[in-house]
Amino acid sequence: MSGNGGTAATVVSSVLPDLSLYVHFPWCVAKCPYCDFNSHALRDALPESAYIDALVADMQVQAPRAAGRAITSVFMGGGTPSLFSPAALGGLLENLRSILPFEADCEITMEANPATVERGRFAEYHAAGINRVSLGAQSFDGETLKALGRIHQPADVFRAAEELHAAGLSNFNLDLMFALPGQDIAGALADLTTALSLEPAHLSHYQLTLEPGTLFAAKPPPLPDEESAWDMQGACHAVLAARGFAQYEVSAFARSGRQCLHNLNYWQFGDYLGIGAGAHGKLTRTESGDLHLDRSTHLREPRRYLASAAQGPAWKPVPEEDLPFEFAMNALRLNEGFAEALFTTRTGLPIARIESPLRALEQQGLMESAGPWRATARGRQLLNDVVQRFLPGTISEAAARS
Repeated sequence: MSGNGGTAATVVSSVLPDLSLYVHFPWCVAKCPYCDFNSHALRDALPESAYIDALVADMQVQAPRAAGRAITSVFMGGGTPSLFSPAALGGLLENLRSILPFEADCEITMEANPATVERGRFAEYHAAGINRVSLGAQSFDGETLKALGRIHQPADVFRAAEELHAAGLSNFNLDLMFALPGQDIAGALADLTTALSLEPAHLSHYQLTLEPGTLFAAKPPPLPDEESAWDMQGACHAVLAARGFAQYEVSAFARSGRQCLHNLNYWQFGDYLGIGAGAHGKLTRTESGDLHLDRSTHLREPRRYLASAAQGPAWKPVPEEDLPFEFAMNALRLNEGFAEALFTTRTGLPIARIESPLRALEQQGLMESAGPWRATARGRQLLNDVVQRFLPGTISEAAARS
């Protein structure tokens, strides 16, 4: 690398990023006190057919922006998508596929709450086209689940995992938290051991954090201190590695070949359409050989979304000065980091635009460049601080000092 400035790249790869589709389902049986997602407690009857119709209309109005491209992955998140029937989700997928084609090997994931899936339903979801499930376990301690506001019990997760295997959906993820109220290392390891006994293909293992605007932020439960949380994480990571689960992202672990393709596309700064209440999207377009990125946003409140879905989301261009931070915020979550060429093909900017923070972080032992640029072990511990070095003003200051 050389130089510390530059404008948008004049040579743009003719190959656009993979295109994913995120579908948001905003309702839950109850709102968990730690959750800051766009989810709403279901107080009346689920408007299943009306919401499915709105999602289809939403997709139809957005599709021209992605004309000629195919969907490589679909992620149905929430909220609780498993509140919707297999017939409804199967019909939705059929309609979406008729609007924009799906790749033959398209990964189609549905998030599920173990307490909301009736017996035998996973086989029906599989028949409807879903080939991957993400199951919210969080913990296997009944009292801890109660403290987290979860509506399921450990037995629900055991049953769900058994049914997933029986339904041919062995490619499933378990969400598991650590550093929970009153938890110690033994408790965290016990949760992990139980989770692994269910033979998931993928594990999302992450620390409970107090997010602004949540009930837990207003009334914090007694959580382990930072040092204890690090000890839990280290002990659990060692077990995961010994059991054949490779860490490929900050909180993602997978058996060989079972990484979540949808999330990988996010972290590699790929493109995605977002449909549903509060959903976001990002699309790449080229003009006169230059690359530009646009983002979409939807109304968050479900009733307002239902009334406006056919109008589509609001689209705005991503300012060029924001691209280094947005790219780093995603790509540096990956253990393998990113190749310099990926930065240019995804942002349209020369790698020289981020040379100053890269070199400074390398000198501080927080990043390394043996091949791809990636955070060191220490850098991953301080990842929020590392990523902030790519904010527009920070980059300008670093370039001025170099």
